[in-house]
Amino acid sequence: MIDMVGIGPFVVMPFVVAQFDSGLFIWAWIFGAFTAFMDAMVWSELGAKYPLAGGTYNFHRIAFGEKGGKLMSFLFVWQTSIQAPLVVASAAIGFAQYLTYIVPLDFWQLKIVSGGLVILVFLLLYRKIETIGKISVIMGSIVVLTIIWIIISGLTNQQQSIKLLPTGSESFFTLAFWAAIGQASVKTVYAYLGYYNVCHLGGEIKNPGKNIPKSIFISIIGIATLYLLMNISVMGVMPWQSVKEGDRYLVSSFMEQLYDHQAGIIVTVLILCIAFSSLFAVVLGYSRVPYAAAVDGNFFKPFAKLHPTKNFPYISLIVLCALGFVFSLFMRLGDVISSILAMRIIVQFIGQGVGVVLLRKKFGTEGLPFKMWLFPVPIILSVAIWIFLFI
Repeated sequence: MIDMVGIGPFVVMPFVVAQFDSGLFIWAWIFGAFTAFMDAMVWSELGAKYPLAGGTYNFHRIAFGEKGGKLMSFLFVWQTSIQAPLVVASAAIGFAQYLTYIVPLDFWQLKIVSGGLVILVFLLLYRKIETIGKISVIMGSIVVLTIIWIIISGLTNQQQSIKLLPTGSESFFTLAFWAAIGQASVKTVYAYLGYYNVCHLGGEIKNPGKNIPKSIFISIIGIATLYLLMNISVMGVMPWQSVKEGDRYLVSSFMEQLYDHQAGIIVTVLILCIAFSSLFAVVLGYSRVPYAAAVDGNFFKPFAKLHPTKNFPYISLIVLCALGFVFSLFMRLGDVISSILAMRIIVQFIGQGVGVVLLRKKFGTEGLPFKMWLFPVPIILSVAIWIFLFI
């Protein structure tokens, strides 16, 4: 859940609202949740059956056979070696931008903050997984409590209602509405990404056949509920007609309007804690992917090394953080978010949907700890949605 929230919903909220002249922006968040839920069926079936470090890398290797598996795994590892540091960079850049609500920063000071954050996360993760679990629980509590505070503040001070249905000549069945859904959902889906992070840690999870699907679905349902309530709360106070794409501090301004500037600062500090927590979870999960490939002989040998005393893939962690540090210095947040989703859709998300079909054809459904509901409907819907978002 802390991987899913991060800085995402706070920095993309104004962009999403600004796409809809009709005020029907809540549907982009509903569409994002539906996308995540359909894709979660795929991840749950694969993760429960093959709880191995590296997640997609192993799913592709097993599903696509000898030659195809090597190719798809190879593509995924190389994609991840660029895309994972981009995810790291997005959280770090978002953190630095949101900090400017409290402290004015020039261009190079922003870069120092984003780069320094990546270094700090690296130092915190350079330890055993059990210790990391305790840190994650504390961070997760901050995430949930902050969003609940925002929600309660907004719901108890509503000044306008949020539109759920078209009015007058508006309709769900127009090109304009679906163009807005497409543009906005690229950002809302980004805010949901991370529900599958547990699959990257499959080899370190107790009772994975039950706990991996539970983790995925509980996370999506919980975060979707929080996102929808948070949007209703904030936009029930702030007039949506005045929101612009580039409004960096929408939530902080919302709290300032309800209470005072001090409340705006407090919520900004908490949002920064959430962004940091997300970065922590992202790096933890992705550092296991190159390691799993290297153990298989499908990536550079040094990545297969475990720390001699703390038993974690330290070479993979070092390289991922180093690249994330570089990207955080030279890229813009909007470009990073679009790149992250575009890179994942074909090889990872659509590839896994095809992989489930191949695995069922090859091995049947006997021995599956989790079987997706209404197969193959979730796969058909998932692939169709990913193609729509890619376009």
